[in-house]
Amino acid sequence: MDQKRFAKSLRRNMTDAERILWRQLRAHRMLGQKFRRQQPVGPYIVDFVHFGARVIVECDGGQHNESAADQRRDTWLRAQGFTVLRYWNHQILNETDHVLEDILNSLPPLPQPLSHEGRGE
Repeated sequence: MDQKRFAKSLRRNMTDAERILWRQLRAHRMLGQKFRRQQPVGPYIVDFVHFGARVIVECDGGQHNESAADQRRDTWLRAQGFTVLRYWNHQILNETDHVLEDILNSLPPLPQPLSHEGRGE
């Protein structure tokens, strides 16, 4: 199966933790920040990515208990300029607000619109 089809399959079969997190990250709900889910980044498919801020969020459950593989993956992603945030599924399910706050703190602030104050009319 090619990477795009596999990513699409992952989007259809999200875990409960991924689903909860996606409800908060999708459609610019996190202060206007744009995330994508189950996206190919190089040879990997990441759970969530904010390409503009170069932040990746990974949800780790039982299937991710492969620390050596995760370390190689994280090393490669960081070498490409991404910040990688990893959370266990139980953290996402039980400490959702804390996880969201942590993700938000990892993002650069959005630029503020220019004020029209002081302009002559």
